[in-house]
Amino acid sequence: METQIVLFLVAIVATAINSIAGGGGLLTFPVLMTVLPPVIADATSAVALLPAYMTSTWAGRKHLPPVRHWFWLLLGPSLLGSLIGAFLLNWSGNRSFTALIPWLILAATLLTLRPLLTRTAHSAHSRGPVATGEITAARSVSLQIGAGVLLFFVAIYGGYFGAGIGILVIAAFDLIGLTDIHSILPLKNALCGSLRAVAVIVFLIEGKVNWKYGLVMAGGALLGGYLGGSVVRWMNPTLVRIGIVTLGFGIAAYYFLKIYGAGIHLVGSD
Repeated sequence: METQIVLFLVAIVATAINSIAGGGGLLTFPVLMTVLPPVIADATSAVALLPAYMTSTWAGRKHLPPVRHWFWLLLGPSLLGSLIGAFLLNWSGNRSFTALIPWLILAATLLTLRPLLTRTAHSAHSRGPVATGEITAARSVSLQIGAGVLLFFVAIYGGYFGAGIGILVIAAFDLIGLTDIHSILPLKNALCGSLRAVAVIVFLIEGKVNWKYGLVMAGGALLGGYLGGSVVRWMNPTLVRIGIVTLGFGIAAYYFLKIYGAGIHLVGSD
């Protein structure tokens, strides 16, 4: 029971962080790794965090209409990429996936760090296409195709691992000119929820989910996602992100030492 309580609380915090700054998967996955094999932990984390995307999208639904057509444009490539990523995880097995864990966590941490590094390169008052109302104007075919290809590869990562996927999606939005934070957050949540749902379906079919812990965390995720989506306007994303980045580097260092310093150690078996 103590483990379930900890997981419930971690899910609340992680999903609230996802809504505000991103990087919540850096909390749920390592915690689940303490009680589950790596692949099962990743799949269970995906199930646990999925409800939060739905509640976060609902909480920010008033800001979604200006970017709705981008959702439909990017949905197909996102679903296909996630499907491929989920199958790659299923085929890789615990040992192969374990060898990648510190690298994946480091990548997710660097993704979370990216907005802090690039903040000085952009004016705080810059206005992108969403902010200026140009988002509904005609776009070149090449830009739309490029956006679809970009989200396809982003979604492969999202289906395979998922931690930091929200930051990666926002970075992709930045490249295609979507910059208004209040519009792209619900768009990010809607796309991430959709692509992670595809991965979850694959994990369920393959029997990779631990329901004992997954359902407990899903309950916490529902609460955390709604809280995060509701208070995002009053939180400081920079401070939250700094905390997550610090934690992420620490977790990555721990797994580098654990896996490469003393050989690969698995909870469970292949």
